[in-house]
Amino acid sequence: MEKILKTKRKVRFQDCDPFNHLNNSKYLEYFINEREDQIAENYDLDIFEYMKTTGLSWVVASNQISYLKPAFTMEMVLIESQLIQYTDNLLLVEMKMWNENETELKAILWIKFIQYNIQTKKAASHSEDLMKLFESVVLPVDQSVFENRYLEIIKNLKTRTHA
Repeated sequence: MEKILKTKRKVRFQDCDPFNHLNNSKYLEYFINEREDQIAENYDLDIFEYMKTTGLSWVVASNQISYLKPAFTMEMVLIESQLIQYTDNLLLVEMKMWNENETELKAILWIKFIQYNIQTKKAASHSEDLMKLFESVVLPVDQSVFENRYLEIIKNLKTRTHA
């Protein structure tokens, strides 16, 4: 099973600011929408169907994002995501937005999701099946602090472009 999921998407005019750049708030929409599609297509997990049948879903607990380069109107971007950490009720997903050829990194996001029971309005534990799925797709990173991970990625990109 793929651990790093990748999808291409076109930046739309209505999502851009007067400078022709993808609006900062829209990055989160692009990331979350692509992640939903990616896990449905790659892991056969439709989170909306899951919510209807179990009464459980995930809520965003926090976002940490760094914007490196603008994404422009009508530009094709590549959005990649990977699960980097999980617990019995938490998921930490790392996402990156690249240009189409993956030569220019535009943004990095860490998004923390907590499983949530819609009936009790409280955090809930992941099922055994979900834990098995997470175990099979998790791709941990060395850093536990977003800023350190960001610096490592930037350093690796500079090394790659100067090699």
